[in-house]
Amino acid sequence: MLRTVEKIGGTSIADTEVIVENVLIGNRQDKELYNRIFVVSAYSGMTNLLLEHKKSGAPGVFSLFAGAGNKWVWTEALSSVAVAMEAKNAEIFAGTPERDIADTFIRERIEEVRNCLIDLHRLCAYGQFRLDENLATVKEVLSSLGEAHSAFNTALLLRQRGVRATFVDLTGWRDGRSLTLEERMEDALEGIDLSQELPIVTGYASCPEGLVRQFGRGYTEVTFARLAAMVGADEAIIHKEFHLSSADPKLVGPDKVRKIGSTNFDVADQLSNMGMEAVHPKAAKTLRQSGIRLRVKNTFDSLDEGTVISVDYIPDAPRADIVTGMKGIFALEVFDQDMVGEKGYDASVLDALTRHSIRIVSKCSNANTITHYVDCSRKALKRATADIESALKGAKVSVSRVAIVSVIGADIDVPGITARALGALHNAGIPLAGLQQVSRKTDIQAVIAEDDFDAAIRALHRALVEDEVCPGVQERRLLPAA
Repeated sequence: MLRTVEKIGGTSIADTEVIVENVLIGNRQDKELYNRIFVVSAYSGMTNLLLEHKKSGAPGVFSLFAGAGNKWVWTEALSSVAVAMEAKNAEIFAGTPERDIADTFIRERIEEVRNCLIDLHRLCAYGQFRLDENLATVKEVLSSLGEAHSAFNTALLLRQRGVRATFVDLTGWRDGRSLTLEERMEDALEGIDLSQELPIVTGYASCPEGLVRQFGRGYTEVTFARLAAMVGADEAIIHKEFHLSSADPKLVGPDKVRKIGSTNFDVADQLSNMGMEAVHPKAAKTLRQSGIRLRVKNTFDSLDEGTVISVDYIPDAPRADIVTGMKGIFALEVFDQDMVGEKGYDASVLDALTRHSIRIVSKCSNANTITHYVDCSRKALKRATADIESALKGAKVSVSRVAIVSVIGADIDVPGITARALGALHNAGIPLAGLQQVSRKTDIQAVIAEDDFDAAIRALHRALVEDEVCPGVQERRLLPAA
């Protein structure tokens, strides 16, 4: 049997019956249930409550703890998390003894975290200790609660249904050892017979560098990829709530998008750059370097084989696979008449962007102008702009809000594709602020006004995907998830 390491996303793991029926058990019996390792995310919405809301920025426990307002308001937020987690336990285990086991597990963890944070507050009341020096660790500890909750519950649920499931806790709870990520994984899996046991692993793992500090909210996929590499998995699988398809079905219509079917890690990187993560770029790097293929499956479409991402995939014919993009991008333009001929002129710009942790999405330049398209907050950009103006006295720096739409494929070297993209945007009445295509022929990026974003996606998808029929194109139309 193939050995797989599989990651279940937050939305998928939250739908208990579907995940059991379509992923964890289904029609499998006896040996078919094993030789798999599952890495689980926190239930949908839990990490938002623990840290802060990923999209709206609404404060969670961590934001309230770190804030300068009422220093005890975070305790109320933590109590609300406990209520939400116990409500999830009731949904899964209602009327069974397992509910009390699940409630006891999470209550103990939450109360220990509460006591720890109270002690930290008291300690920092003395001048010799600073709260800001410990906030990164607090964020790690709070993050671990979400994955510990979902992994413990999933293992408990499987044992309730006769599967020999094992809760594998990588969070470092009550473990004073300083282990690397690989050391912690090896230690946790030691003694587990994969042919007879089904490990359910926390997506958060404790390590000296801090997973959240290094990888942000994508840490679960990093754990998943590193674990797949460590055990030499034949295949890594991610279960999401959607297919990896040619565009957002909500935007262009579920009857118009196509499942990708097969692609390579080059395309996965381009998607990550546009904020449409098939897999976290650091996780993709680990899998690519280990030669492990990645399969992205729709949890709600169990009969479909999903999309396989591999190192050596080459399409049968050049084509555009995906149309996607990002709103809320800033164009940071540096103009200097004296720039031409100056070697390394943009070093100061790059230094400023790096210093303020600003992510560069794309970049273009000519003789006297360098434009970086960046994804960041206005506050960070304002500080970086001030640094650039201070370092480059003769430069004129301007900032504008834009959007980027991108046409992506493993090989988009289709004759006339750039002209067709331009024509599609022109016919839709969408003016261009910029256009870029690199020599690798994997993507075309168009810079447009934010208000034109949705229309641009629809126009490009219609012209380059819906109206294009090439040999080997995956013709399967996607229906809305059940």
